[in-house]
Amino acid sequence: MAEPRITVDVNGPVATITVSRPEKLNAFDIDMLKELSAACDELEANADIRAAILTGAGKAFSAGGDIKAWAAMTPNEFGHAWVRFGHRVFERLATLRVPLIAALNGHALGGGLELAAAADIRIAETHIRIGLPETGLGMVPGWSGTQRLVRRFGAQAVRRMALGGETFSATEAASLGIVDHVVETGAAVTAAQAYAERIARRGPAAEEVAKLMIASANGEDNGTAVEALGSILVAKTADLKEGVSAFAEKREPVFKGEW
Repeated sequence: MAEPRITVDVNGPVATITVSRPEKLNAFDIDMLKELSAACDELEANADIRAAILTGAGKAFSAGGDIKAWAAMTPNEFGHAWVRFGHRVFERLATLRVPLIAALNGHALGGGLELAAAADIRIAETHIRIGLPETGLGMVPGWSGTQRLVRRFGAQAVRRMALGGETFSATEAASLGIVDHVVETGAAVTAAQAYAERIARRGPAAEEVAKLMIASANGEDNGTAVEALGSILVAKTADLKEGVSAFAEKREPVFKGEW
């Protein structure tokens, strides 16, 4: 059996997701997307986790999608099995219950930048570069590079990367609001760990709800955020308990409108 290329390590209330394909600069193929989806499920199932870190093994954060993984696909396969599936997985990552911190220990290009954009906080090492090189290959960003990145970082920075092929240093990215903190080479994971521990000391329910509210205000899947917030609220009511009890006892519920 092949070694997993997406690993999850849990240390107290903090989980670390590592993209581990260093020989390919952590470029993604279909199997890695599936592993990342499974990692999200693992984090969601562990109620003790209060914050998560996302980073890459070796010298890169992620070079994005492995060209060899999609170049031979038919247009239908490319659109559905690659772009749409990857989009769903990255959306799963972006909507994790807990805050996610990306520790950019190396370059984040194309899908790698889209991966980093799924995090709530980005900490970049000073030597890295970020960009969206897809149009230079005759294609376009497909894992929310023209959607989530625009909502979170603004259209003009994305235009410069996607249309002009510009790449930004960590310092330039910080000035544009694409990364939140810049640290020395080799220090991103340590800084992310400290930030994650800072989050973990705060109220977990408040953190989860605040994350949903911020996403809603930013136009990120408002329907999901509203339904999640509403469901959490109703789940704590006396009326819900009465409704479930009445169902089990095969009687009409007596609702009192009590919170």
